[in-house]
Amino acid sequence: MSKELEIIDLKVGEGKEAVKGALITTHYTGWLEDGTKFDSSIDRGNYFETVIGTGRVIKGWDQGILGMKVGGKRKLIVPSHLAYGERKIGNIIPANSNLIFEIELFDVKTRDE
Repeated sequence: MSKELEIIDLKVGEGKEAVKGALITTHYTGWLEDGTKFDSSIDRGNYFETVIGTGRVIKGWDQGILGMKVGGKRKLIVPSHLAYGERKIGNIIPANSNLIFEIELFDVKTRDE
């Protein structure tokens, strides 16, 4: 696994672009490298909303979602130092885990709206 964040556009969106400080609405699924699914907003049936680029989510998301456009779908391969690093998350994510996410972007709201 690379030490760098890998960003793979599965589908390029044509809507509004995710910029630092924007409120984004997404669906995502996250896996460990061995294929174990650890989380999915789709399974919960709720969109995931967060402000992007301001440290509210893991660094891999803050870096990997910027520039994405509404309607797009992106795969992020996040090295552990841009995920949870040496922290173990519950009984689900071991320390020093590289994580894989598929993220679909549904909405972007900026302060001026």
